[in-house]
Amino acid sequence: MNDNYHIFHLISQLSRDFSKNLNEVLQPLGIYSSQWAVLYTLKTKGMLTQSELCKYLSIEAPPMTRNIQRLIKQGYIKKVPGKDKRSNYIVLTENALVMYPKWEQAALDLNQSLLKHLPDSAQEELFKLLSSWTVDLKKNGGKI
Repeated sequence: MNDNYHIFHLISQLSRDFSKNLNEVLQPLGIYSSQWAVLYTLKTKGMLTQSELCKYLSIEAPPMTRNIQRLIKQGYIKKVPGKDKRSNYIVLTENALVMYPKWEQAALDLNQSLLKHLPDSAQEELFKLLSSWTVDLKKNGGKI
């Protein structure tokens, strides 16, 4: 394929469509895909600072601040003081840990419906390719 634009256009479309579908399955559970990204990251990585979350999720500070404020208001995360008084860590609350399996199952069901026609070998290859691109982008501070 000579016109690489089509590949990246498809990736962009897939990302938007997937986020829309993820919002549809998570909204009845009280959260959106952007909040799920934060909750999933905190569950898998442990407590992080806001700047660490921003960096890991490649999200600018203002939208991350709004996400964090919403999640605090919902009772799903809280800030705890770090060793350095200038930094706070963000952690999941007990309420989030109770809800987490429901959110996770909704996301897993959606993932499975998208991948059901893709053989395991193709899933593995896709994972390797996307992981490689992600690593390359992260090495360059998110720039190509």
